[in-house]
Amino acid sequence: MDFNLFEHQVSKIKDLPLPGEASQYKMAPQGRVADLKQINLTQKNPRKAAVMALFYPSEEKKTNLLLILRKTYKGVHSNQVGFPGGKVERIDNGLLNTALRETHEEVGVEPKDVTVVKELSTIFIPPSNFMVQPYMGLYKEPKPFRKQDKEVETILEVPLLDFMDEKKIVTKKLTTSYASNIEVPAFKLNGYIVWGATAMMLSEIKELLKQVM
Repeated sequence: MDFNLFEHQVSKIKDLPLPGEASQYKMAPQGRVADLKQINLTQKNPRKAAVMALFYPSEEKKTNLLLILRKTYKGVHSNQVGFPGGKVERIDNGLLNTALRETHEEVGVEPKDVTVVKELSTIFIPPSNFMVQPYMGLYKEPKPFRKQDKEVETILEVPLLDFMDEKKIVTKKLTTSYASNIEVPAFKLNGYIVWGATAMMLSEIKELLKQVM
């Protein structure tokens, strides 16, 4: 889709109610929904994090979505596809500032160049005990991305039409940090399997976009 048209249409999302958990749960791993409903978040006292779902024009002025493949490391999100973002630091003035700062650090996008469209539904990630606040933003005049080599393995530039294609939703058997050989709903984007919390957040974004496109 032409980015100018996308920018016009996506502005309508600001006034829409969030689809929330109902949309997230469509892409939840097997057994995760029941677990999430039983969790006492007060007892868990989760750490806070924020991420940015960034849409921008390609060189051909078509709409892309930015994702990253994280480096392999000793952690539950090792070598997974996700959004730019990370945990709250003391220097941050709110969760939006966290998302913008981390996006700048990880892919080189200046905070001043991001137009925030909407604050999305939070999502709790049990394996890492993080409560994540996603945001949706536009990067209208993109400069070449600069990946943070320490944390980012690859930058994924996903065409909007691929993301919206229902055929890109698949089911895979995966071994996760909390279960072995389970059925997992996922997006297959740019040849990568995108599952877990990222897929759940993408599901809400997709539900919103379907209402305005």
